[in-house]
Amino acid sequence: MAISRGRGRDRSTNYWPGFVDAMATLLLVIIFLLVVFMLSQFFLSQEISGRDTVLNRLNSQINELTQLLALERGNSRDLQDQLASLQSSLASAESDRNRLQGMLDSRTGAASQAGGQIAELENKLSDEKRLSARALSQVELLNQQISALRRQIAALEDALEASESRDRESQTKIADLGRRLNVALAQRVQELSRYRSDFFGRLRQILSQRSDIRVVGDRFVFQSEVLFSSGSDEINVAGRSELDKLAQAINELSAEIPEEINWVLRVDGHTDARPVSGASRFRSNWELSAARAISVVRYLIDRGVDPKRLVAAGFGENQPLDDGTTDDAYARNRRIELKLTER
Repeated sequence: MAISRGRGRDRSTNYWPGFVDAMATLLLVIIFLLVVFMLSQFFLSQEISGRDTVLNRLNSQINELTQLLALERGNSRDLQDQLASLQSSLASAESDRNRLQGMLDSRTGAASQAGGQIAELENKLSDEKRLSARALSQVELLNQQISALRRQIAALEDALEASESRDRESQTKIADLGRRLNVALAQRVQELSRYRSDFFGRLRQILSQRSDIRVVGDRFVFQSEVLFSSGSDEINVAGRSELDKLAQAINELSAEIPEEINWVLRVDGHTDARPVSGASRFRSNWELSAARAISVVRYLIDRGVDPKRLVAAGFGENQPLDDGTTDDAYARNRRIELKLTER
């Protein structure tokens, strides 16, 4: 039984290898045909591009020949036109020659020719006379214009001299006014200095019992501790008492100073160089000094001092009286200064 089954398998035919061979052969043939087709396409494109190049070159040559032919035709037409013009000129010259010949024949001789020359010379002479008359008229016009310009120049010189005279007079008046103004200013300064001396004398009498209030140059100086607590811009009780005396002196002085003297009392606030504490509401010594000066000015206004006679300024630590770093130096630099000056 086993032998019979093996023989049955041998009899069955296997077509697959033959099919694969046929397909491979067909594939090779197709590839070969594709290669041949691509090569033929390549050579054909090369041939076509070469023919296009030749064709383009031939077209350009044809265009150049066409242009040359058109140029030659234009030259030929120009030559024909010139030839026709020359022929016409020749005909005209022959006609003129015949006419002149006839005129020459009709002349009666040298007498008529001399008469013609005389007439021509007379015409030229008349033309020269007309030109001479025209030139004379132009010269006369120029002389008149020159005379007018001279008159204008003379008028301008007179005006310039008058202007220079007025300028010299004005300069003299200005110099005189300047001298008068300087004298008036010097008188005002002297008057203000006198009132300043009287004012400081009264303040010395009123505030003589305080050792922390003094005169430095042309300024009356309050130590800050007289008026304010440390780091504050509120005037304390003792400071109000001193400012009341100051306001009384200012009001008395205001009644004595003439109205034409434009004076002001400047209140300057100063601090020491140490920075303000972090708990203070002021961000810098400059703000603290300005706030203190403003507080003094407001208090004086409340006590009847004319606001237009008061000025507040803050300098912070920028103008110390003592450059030291001791407590005494810091205390001297913390101050309120009063200065009577012009606005």
